Amino acid sequence: MRGYFGVGLEQSSKPMNAGNLFRTAHAFGAGFLFTVNAEYSVTKAKSDTSTAPRNIPWYDFNSAEELKLPAGCSLVGVELLEDAVELPVFHHPLNAAYILGPERGSLSPEILERCQHVVKIPTHFSLNVATTGAILLYDRIRSLGNFGKRPVSSLTEPLPPLKHVQGAPLRRKPKK
Repeated sequence: MRGYFGVGLEQSSKPMNAGNLFRTAHAFGAGFLFTVNAEYSVTKAKSDTSTAPRNIPWYDFNSAEELKLPAGCSLVGVELLEDAVELPVFHHPLNAAYILGPERGSLSPEILERCQHVVKIPTHFSLNVATTGAILLYDRIRSLGNFGKRPVSSLTEPLPPLKHVQGAPLRRKPKK
């Protein structure tokens, strides 16, 4: 998959769910993680068994104004707003930083102003931050990854993955 993505959290009300979010981002291949106006500790979270902050570049920002992203990286807010784009029809930017808000609140107006896109998962009510992040990142990999089309019925086979045109895939040597 081309491009990169980062995952961030503005404020944080539940350390365990923040840990799950960052572990999930690590599992899906996040290029970086960040917090805005939040305190995060692997020890307090207890659920980040991958210790993501020790294995992926990590950035802490004290405010929305301090938030710095790589050039060409789109900030995508994830929030249940009426005018947000529903995730099933959202086209993920190739280079993106996804930011989620606290479970006992919303993304701040300052962060929402910085977002190039705001998406929502079409649910009847808010999901916890870890579940939201997992759905979001699965959608990203499903829509941008090299997967074949789904079959039109459960009785047919899926189509093969698209042909790779940038060169042969990299293969890691098996560990001995």
